[in-house]
Amino acid sequence: MRRPAVAGQFYPRHPEDLVKALEEAFRDAAGGGPLPIRGAVVPHAGYTYSGGVAAEVYSILPERETYVLIGPNHHGLGLPVALSKESWMTPLGEVGCDLELADELLGGIIEVDESAHLYEHSLEVQIPFLQARYQGFKILPISMGLQDEETAIEVGEAVGEAVKRLGRDCTIIASSDFTHYEPQEDARRKDSQVIEAILRMDVPAIYRTVYGLNLTSCGYGPISAAITASRILGAESGKLLRYSTSGDVTGDYGQVVGYGAIAFI
Repeated sequence: MRRPAVAGQFYPRHPEDLVKALEEAFRDAAGGGPLPIRGAVVPHAGYTYSGGVAAEVYSILPERETYVLIGPNHHGLGLPVALSKESWMTPLGEVGCDLELADELLGGIIEVDESAHLYEHSLEVQIPFLQARYQGFKILPISMGLQDEETAIEVGEAVGEAVKRLGRDCTIIASSDFTHYEPQEDARRKDSQVIEAILRMDVPAIYRTVYGLNLTSCGYGPISAAITASRILGAESGKLLRYSTSGDVTGDYGQVVGYGAIAFI
């Protein structure tokens, strides 16, 4: 059992407070009913800062058998690309792993290593949003310590092909924030350029932009993996649902973090 590592920090520890925080996040989302989303990009900051942006995706996410969650490894623990086969606990209850899909992925670049997930927040913060919408689903958490282009494409191809082989009804969710701790104007300018490449689902352009602008986006590898898998599953284009920064919440525009909600359809 993988127990919560950041409850009480990134989101409320007590179930009733967490439900209220989620309701508040969803209240501001545009919504409009489920869309056939094969992949998505969502932020992973504290709910106060990015919960409303994340809710833009989760408010229109279709019900699936399995949600593959791919995020960056902030702590550097464990294998370069690490899968968790544990059930994950949040204040809202337990969510099981899709063990069949997990086993289908093993033997290549992706291996099981629970230590990579022990303290990692980027995937944990996504699960309560899913629990607020649906019941009975499974997850498959993947943590990427390596985020180079070759690795991201290999991970995405492995996930996409495994999902197809099993005929699994699945959406791939990439967890990433965008620019970190730069002035609002600079963050928006830089993020708009990489988001343009993401919307085109153009992985090489994403890497050219990240390296060319020295971007501090923390999950460009998971985003690229999700794009690769989503293409295999039939997605053709990205749609920007919302972009904002921490400054839009705090009023401090000197050092902001960027957050984007993107769907691949």
